[in-house]
Amino acid sequence: MDNSLIYTIAEIGQAHEGSLGMLFSFIEALAETGVSAVKFQMHIPEAESSEHEPFRVKFSLEDNTRYDYWKRMSFTLDQWKMIKQKCDESGVVFLCSPFSNQAVDWLEEIGVTQYKIGSGEVNNLLMLEKIAQTGKPVILSSGMSSFAELDETVAFLRGKKSPFSILQCTTSYPTLPEQYGFNVIQELKERYGVKVGYSDHSANIATNIAAVAVGAEIIEFHAVFDRRQFGPDSKSSLTIDEIKELVHYVNNIKIALDHPVDKNRNETFKELKHIFEKSLAVNKDLPQGHQLSFADLEAKKPKGYGIDAALFSTVIGKKLRKPLKKWSFLNEEDLGHE
Repeated sequence: MDNSLIYTIAEIGQAHEGSLGMLFSFIEALAETGVSAVKFQMHIPEAESSEHEPFRVKFSLEDNTRYDYWKRMSFTLDQWKMIKQKCDESGVVFLCSPFSNQAVDWLEEIGVTQYKIGSGEVNNLLMLEKIAQTGKPVILSSGMSSFAELDETVAFLRGKKSPFSILQCTTSYPTLPEQYGFNVIQELKERYGVKVGYSDHSANIATNIAAVAVGAEIIEFHAVFDRRQFGPDSKSSLTIDEIKELVHYVNNIKIALDHPVDKNRNETFKELKHIFEKSLAVNKDLPQGHQLSFADLEAKKPKGYGIDAALFSTVIGKKLRKPLKKWSFLNEEDLGHE
């Protein structure tokens, strides 16, 4: 992970609609935006779900149940290998969320370098045990978890010496401003002392920019070609063009955060200060012996041609040694001593 940049994760999720061709189009388009990683979800329905799951309801026109939908969204192991190869060729990290131990086996065969854990799997210690055995780093989404639950998972991972980072996340689609929970980003950093990021479902690039500004070092967001297309995450996603803008903005913010400005050092502005700062002048013709008042004075560029404008109070009440024309600079030699 390049620490000079924000680690940006674009999740395709189910936006591919079960089409390998559509999925490849997503990878190609996202690679051009400059994202760090493209993320997928590996659902093996028979391994992760039973007939008793209440989520098995009518979901789409072509699927009788949500289970049928997951079946239609699935790819074979060989197809997943092709997807990983496409990511490698496109210059983006292949990142995937497993939802079963069998999915972990497949991902190991494919050759992943890290794991993303979805919000609903944070307490699935069986699967986390299997992942910990690989020794590969884990990115946890904390959307459904309380601090007490996260404490348990963190203790488990630390006990396994498994490297991890955590994303503040709100499991609400789309997420409303009052649900963003930006305050949790710093709370997670202080509580666990690890790299913390933000997983977004607001469909708004400003949300991600703000998250980086308040300390997120990883951002994750759903990707879609058009928010009007069918899919469970479409309305909570960013478009390809928005993602390209977002990557540019957040990396600029990261550069800014990595280069704090010392407000006590302004040597670089020396020439500009000379141009823009001002000298005292008189705003009317004044005779010799005139006693200066505030109403007689003006400040004119540049600095150094008269008494510094900041010292105006020191000349009030003093008399002129000689007459001055309107707009003439006022210097010490023009003033008498009281």
